[in-house]
Amino acid sequence: MLRALMYILPIALTIYAFIDCLNTPEDEAKHLPKVAWIFIILLFWIVGPIVWLAAGKTRRAPAGGRTPSEWHRNHRMEWVAPDDNPEFLKSLRDENKKDESLLKDWEADLRRREEELKRREENGDKGDDDTPKS
Repeated sequence: MLRALMYILPIALTIYAFIDCLNTPEDEAKHLPKVAWIFIILLFWIVGPIVWLAAGKTRRAPAGGRTPSEWHRNHRMEWVAPDDNPEFLKSLRDENKKDESLLKDWEADLRRREEELKRREENGDKGDDDTPKS
């Protein structure tokens, strides 16, 4: 297992660094052009990714200079269950009204067709339009 890890880890690191380099805007690549960094990552596939991750990209602190964990400590969102969320319940009510109106329209259409069929049967009309008339 350790033998496989010796090969898998550098390949995975190379792939990660390559994709990170491709997704980095040109103005955030430090010291060299982005194309040069791509060649370094691919040609020196053991050392290149480590150099890219350490020195190749401009790393910025988040807005306000705080780390993500500090931001999350100060801005915790209160999670609201869907059955307590008034906006969600309102959307369900609106959707339910739409469904009810569609169901009423469908039932009315069905009743109309049934009545039409009953009238045809009472008149003796089978409703077959395919039969030849002589």
